[in-house]
Amino acid sequence: MLSTTPRPLDASTRALLLAAPVRVPAGYPSPAQDYYDGPIDLTAQLVDDELATFIIRVTGESMVDAGIADGDELLVDTSKTPRPGDVVVARVDGEFTVKRLDVTAKGVVLRAESPGHPDIVVPELSDLSIFGVATFCLHHLRRR
Repeated sequence: MLSTTPRPLDASTRALLLAAPVRVPAGYPSPAQDYYDGPIDLTAQLVDDELATFIIRVTGESMVDAGIADGDELLVDTSKTPRPGDVVVARVDGEFTVKRLDVTAKGVVLRAESPGHPDIVVPELSDLSIFGVATFCLHHLRRR
């Protein structure tokens, strides 16, 4: 389920962040101290097509096993051709949802990735459109 209207990326949403002067290992400390201390352009790093990329806020828990939690933002590229296995933003009969795309012999299935949440088997006569392919999840580690 989606909570807001998608908003496109533009010059006002371009993010330049300063890089930390050191690499921080998540495992054992490394004696290597190579680093880059200039700005990092997050748009250049995360977005292939600025005009076709939107930020979508997710509501609900049906994709938690895919690492997508309630309140996370997805970068969704509407220019990418969806493939089976992609996490997509789909519209089924006018309702938006975030699910993993699967194509079976019986048709299209939008798979939930959380126990207790059913897959959506799209009936043949349903109005299905894929809004875009999720390329990154901005997962909050600390709630505001």
